Amino acid sequence: MPKVKVAKKDLWIDMTPMCDMAFLLLDFFIMTSSFTAQEPVQVSTPSSVSEIKIPETNIMTVLIDKDGKVFFGIDGQDNRKDLLRKMGELNGIEFTDKELKTFSVLNLTGVPMNLMKPFLDLPKEQRDNPANNPGIPSDDSTNNEFKQWVSAARAINMKAKIAIKSDRSTPYKVIKNIMGTMQNLQENRYNLITSLEMSPDK
Repeated sequence: MPKVKVAKKDLWIDMTPMCDMAFLLLDFFIMTSSFTAQEPVQVSTPSSVSEIKIPETNIMTVLIDKDGKVFFGIDGQDNRKDLLRKMGELNGIEFTDKELKTFSVLNLTGVPMNLMKPFLDLPKEQRDNPANNPGIPSDDSTNNEFKQWVSAARAINMKAKIAIKSDRSTPYKVIKNIMGTMQNLQENRYNLITSLEMSPDK
């Protein structure tokens, strides 16, 4: 008895729904992700077991690198413009609208006020160069600009919380000066940003 031959058919799968799903997932992750802001220097933070999360808004950030350079910043472009205006008033410097706009997109600043205007005129690539960010003066009692930055930022945003991010190799003297300045300003509540490590009891 002859065998019945089954006609072969090409297998075709409609990939349209899968592509739609892939793009929907991609859109979801892009819309819900929070991107890390670029920092002017790389900092290797010490580790701790604290799981307290730093807020994403209403925050002042103090960054200290391994060489003791101090950087400062607040969130919000309008807040940054107001901050630079106030610092200009304190130091007798008037900034143009272009300079204010340039400063408003900087997450952190590490430039003394006497160098701020030429710094803001530099191209972005040169502003990102660590050599052009000597750090905010913070150890001289006659020219403690860090104290001015914190005071001015507090006047702009009374609800802002302070977060300090320091390198594990930062000289103790620099940290002591920063803490002393905070105490002089009666800023006794702040968060220390660290790398999370596993708790011993887990």
